[in-house]
Amino acid sequence: MKKKVLPIIIGVIVIAAVLSNMKGKPKTGDAAVRSDTSIIVRNETKKDQNKTTTAPAEQADTTEEMTATEAATETAKTVETTIPTEPEEETEKVPAEYLVALASAESYLEFMPMSKAALYDQLTSEYGEAFDADAAKYAVDHVDANWKKNALKAAEQYSETMHMSKKGIYDQLISEYGEKFTKKQAQYAIDNIEADWKKNALESAKSYRDNMNMSKSAIYSQLVSEYGEQFTEEEAQYAIDHLDD
Repeated sequence: MKKKVLPIIIGVIVIAAVLSNMKGKPKTGDAAVRSDTSIIVRNETKKDQNKTTTAPAEQADTTEEMTATEAATETAKTVETTIPTEPEEETEKVPAEYLVALASAESYLEFMPMSKAALYDQLTSEYGEAFDADAAKYAVDHVDANWKKNALKAAEQYSETMHMSKKGIYDQLISEYGEKFTKKQAQYAIDNIEADWKKNALESAKSYRDNMNMSKSAIYSQLVSEYGEQFTEEEAQYAIDHLDD
């Protein structure tokens, strides 16, 4: 019995020693995994650091490219503004007939305070200057004239030579059978003319009496008539009251 127990005890002791050694040593597989994981982590960290350190360089390159582009754009603008423009082509020469028509228009306005429309009609009329329409238009568009002042001069002539009323002069200035001024030009003339309308009514009344042997009643009616002289009632009565002075 003693011989059989001794080998069993020795075997138990050996197994215990082996187990003790196994607990003290790390497993080879686990150590390798942990080692590989550490390497991967360190590599990823290095990659992130590389990315971080290279980012400013890339931004700097981008900034330089934008700066260069802006500089090129400014240079192009400068070149565009400094390139001299070519001189405009000379305008075509004015036809000789146009210049003759212009000279004729100036002659008319020198002696007659005509409107633009009346001047054009005179230049194109077969009984007048007989210029073609284009030449006449060039003339009235380029003649040096103040149409409002012409209307005023025409109104003064009507007042001084024909002793017309204010309303009669206005109608004559705008009439297509008269002076053909615009309404605005005619109104300017009426607003600025210096005339004694009562005196004009009296002179007109005397003309009716002396040349047509009309009665005072008939003269008064003619002076105030819408189809006659168009004086006001006050102006007509003044004329009748002073007709025998």
